[in-house]
Amino acid sequence: MSLAQIEYFVAVAQEGHVGRAARGLRVAQPAVSRQIRRLEDELGAALFVRTPRGMQLSDAGHVFLAHARAILTSVRDARDALRRERSRT
Repeated sequence: MSLAQIEYFVAVAQEGHVGRAARGLRVAQPAVSRQIRRLEDELGAALFVRTPRGMQLSDAGHVFLAHARAILTSVRDARDALRRERSRT
């Protein structure tokens, strides 16, 4: 599982649509779809229910979303802490 996959997952969960998430991430839609599928394969669970109008979180997706957001927050906090440390030296 990569940070990019987690970021893509959170973006799709927020947008409810792969195309809009891809535009917001400034990446190609097929790349987002591919990474979401790989993440689902790795986790062994469908994170989204695909509909003609977009994507809705599955039960597993709801569970994973809270963890995904916490992971991204933790990574941002770690980067910020390192930047502060570097600026002091």
